[in-house]
Amino acid sequence: MSRTSGGAVPVYLVTGGLGCIGAWVLYHLARQGKRAVSFDLSQDRRRVDLLFEPGRPEPAVFAAGDLTDPAQVLAAVREYAVTHIIHLAALQVPFCRANPALGAQVNVTGTVNVFEAARQAGVAHLAYASSVAVYGPPPTGQAGQIVREAPLEPVTLYGVYKIANEGTARVYWRDHGISSTALRPYTVYGVGRDQGFTSGPTKAMLAAAAGKPYHIPFNGPCQYHLASDVALQFIEAAEQPLAGAYAFNLGGRPTASTQIAELIGAVCPGAQISCAADPLPFPAGFDDTPLREAFPRVYAAPLEEGVRQTIEHFRALLRAGRIQVE
Repeated sequence: MSRTSGGAVPVYLVTGGLGCIGAWVLYHLARQGKRAVSFDLSQDRRRVDLLFEPGRPEPAVFAAGDLTDPAQVLAAVREYAVTHIIHLAALQVPFCRANPALGAQVNVTGTVNVFEAARQAGVAHLAYASSVAVYGPPPTGQAGQIVREAPLEPVTLYGVYKIANEGTARVYWRDHGISSTALRPYTVYGVGRDQGFTSGPTKAMLAAAAGKPYHIPFNGPCQYHLASDVALQFIEAAEQPLAGAYAFNLGGRPTASTQIAELIGAVCPGAQISCAADPLPFPAGFDDTPLREAFPRVYAAPLEEGVRQTIEHFRALLRAGRIQVE
């Protein structure tokens, strides 16, 4: 049984708290007055610092730790009396391709360590990040959104590792009663999204805010999710346990990179944003009906509004000298 049933003060462990989505989770937890612990091997806090005004109180406890070491993960859960877990730490597609063994250690073994720490420490539920990379290219001749029953046929090691994590979650539910909710984002954008192949649209927004050109390295339709919204959905998933091991796609209107460039141009007239011809090796979109059936609230800002907010945020950071264009 989770500690929260005993009236303990909720404490949220956020693995990968210094990444893009992790930083936004810390931001929203702080705004909600909730206690958070960031567990991350890195000590680079630049993404978190972009979201908070200088001189503010610390938004979380920042614990340096190695996800591949089960003792360190368990120690963090126990030391900080963690009641909620949001597991986001992972190596992205290019890093898994460059070092498959390390990718498996972090993404697969690390996730096992999180589930095992939850079991040993009595945390009965957790939320964690999966990905639409669990799917492969769209079937020949098929257009539109992929239905919930679509087969999982990844074309990247990253996607294979995410499938393994979803299997781990099912086993921990069956064997130990640890429930879990995985969210599968597609293309996340927003302040702090500065690495990974699909970070191109966000980098284009920053470049446009700075009056510089940018070339998005892919085209074709995909779904976009504002990082702030994704963070809020992870918090919701951590706070509302479902009886089982669930994985939900995030939805949204499939949008081509050329359309993103147009939206950027609407906010920054004269922006020089170009796009490559190659599409992403995934279907255009995924059905989010199961997510909307399971949760009373789904966070999904209109893309036009999300792009505007992101560019305005970048403009403020540029004026303050708190961010630079690569």
